[in-house]
Amino acid sequence: MGTDRLLTVYDRGHFQRVNMPDGRSPGIVTAITEDIEQNIWVYVSDRERLLLRIHDLRVLDQFTASQIPRARVLAQDPQGEIWLGLFNGNLAHYRGARLEVIPLTHSSVDSPVMSIFVDGDNSVWAATRNGLFRWKEGRLQQLTARLGLPCDEILAIAEDSQKTLWLYANCGAFAISDSELERWWKMSDTTVRPRFVLDALDGAQPSATSFQPAVAKSRDGRLWFANDTLAQIIDPARLGKNALAPPVHIETLIADRKSYPIHANLQLPSLTRDIEVDYTALSLVIPQRVRFRYKLDERDADWQDAGTRRQAFYNDLPPGSYHFRVTGSNNDGLWNEAGASLSFSIAPAWYQTLWFRLLCAVLFLASLSLFYRLRVRQIAAEMNTRFDERLAERTRLARDFHDTLLQTIQGSKMVADDALDGDADPIRMRSALGRLSTWLGRAMDEGRSALSSLRNSTIERNDLAEALRRAGEECQFQRPIEFALRVEGTGQDLHPIVRDEVYRLGYEAIRNACIHSEASQLTVELSYIKDLILRVRDNGKGIEPEVAASGKSGHFGLLGMYERASRVRGKFTIASSPGTGTDVELVVPRSFAFQEPHYTRQDRSGQLRRFFRSLLTSRKR
Repeated sequence: MGTDRLLTVYDRGHFQRVNMPDGRSPGIVTAITEDIEQNIWVYVSDRERLLLRIHDLRVLDQFTASQIPRARVLAQDPQGEIWLGLFNGNLAHYRGARLEVIPLTHSSVDSPVMSIFVDGDNSVWAATRNGLFRWKEGRLQQLTARLGLPCDEILAIAEDSQKTLWLYANCGAFAISDSELERWWKMSDTTVRPRFVLDALDGAQPSATSFQPAVAKSRDGRLWFANDTLAQIIDPARLGKNALAPPVHIETLIADRKSYPIHANLQLPSLTRDIEVDYTALSLVIPQRVRFRYKLDERDADWQDAGTRRQAFYNDLPPGSYHFRVTGSNNDGLWNEAGASLSFSIAPAWYQTLWFRLLCAVLFLASLSLFYRLRVRQIAAEMNTRFDERLAERTRLARDFHDTLLQTIQGSKMVADDALDGDADPIRMRSALGRLSTWLGRAMDEGRSALSSLRNSTIERNDLAEALRRAGEECQFQRPIEFALRVEGTGQDLHPIVRDEVYRLGYEAIRNACIHSEASQLTVELSYIKDLILRVRDNGKGIEPEVAASGKSGHFGLLGMYERASRVRGKFTIASSPGTGTDVELVVPRSFAFQEPHYTRQDRSGQLRRFFRSLLTSRKR
């Protein structure tokens, strides 16, 4: 025994002191063990650390701190060798005057070796705050709470008479059979199942101690566990097992804070959100250790481990029928497999019923059908708009050719017919050929002008003023006339179709003034200030009111100008009277004429569709 700074031997009712060779006491003894040769090994943790080998009350060997690391516990193996559990968390093996250190995986000064046990096959078990370690034949393996231990902090290790390993831990005492440990040793990721677990509910009061031994087995097979304040005894032979499975009972069901009595086929109202099922199990041995697991067949894929909790909670269950089952186990882990069950149902709200879902499905299909039809109509309208545009363009070309080129060609034919009808007078024939050449040249100019009316607008980059200027210059080539172009405001980007229609209308007005008005002055005004305004003025002979209103019979020039103005939602007026000249004015609303500042290709496509749609609407009207 180590008491205070003394080391004594109690034998036949007497105490005898064991002193150092110089007669002084060894110091504070913290660990003692005995090898197979009856040598007593003592670890002294005092002013100086010593490991002593004692035989027949005499100190035979002493190892100093420079030879032996700081140890906490000692143990001997069947070969007479000494094992040391170190404060730094490692193991040390002293054999044949040679010390071998075996590092454990945690290797932390905060987790010293608390206890060592060496079994019959030379396996060394080390208890630490990081679980249980086993060292055998050069192989190390760690067992923790992740693999089935009730907790990780192990304080002491002992083996009972049935070769069952008992662990005295911070959470209590528990036993693991030899077969379970061998199964874990062969497969390191296997979960072990402790046979007995004695915790605070059984009166266990475990705590660490700084002295050894902290555990011992008496001759009657009982295990003694000691700490700094008390000793506790476990008798493995008298540990009976509770063979009575606890009956399980469902007490009540609470839905949205309203309690419902338990009966068959319980029906809950619609829109029930929070459901709580209270249950219990009748076990009088240790009720606090009764465990539960439950399952809602229509919701849970597997059993839910509730531990010692006696309530099950569910949120937002959809309408339908449900079957709830719960089972319980007693303090020794024996489960009542029959358990208890409860059937209940939740009524659907009006919008959760089957007929409402079918109605939604029908409405959805009808919406798809309606959308499909509308889309088909939209595509058909766009195609019709394109066809109408092509037809309108062909009509315009026909009018242009009819009013200009065809009439010139017809005049050329009349000159040729007149030359053929007369005598073969060379002078007359030469004069007729000269007139025919003039008429054909005019036909070429008019054909070129018709093509120019198509080409100029498309090749210009939204420069309407420049295109109109060239149209006026062409007029000056045909006859002497004073031409002027005035632009008010800053030029802006125009919608492509608006630009084309305005240009063609302006070109037609300039050409009419050039050919038919006999004017000496021609003025074109273009304004961007508010709306897009185009005004063409001349001082010619003017137009008859009835001709200005509806055009000349058989001619399509003025009629085409009215149609172009209508396409761009413009206001077109002709102010004229015989001898006062002609004033042609077109006003296109700003919102329809000008493009937005940030004009993308996608925006242009959308505006074109809207424009064509408006044209189709106006045409139908």
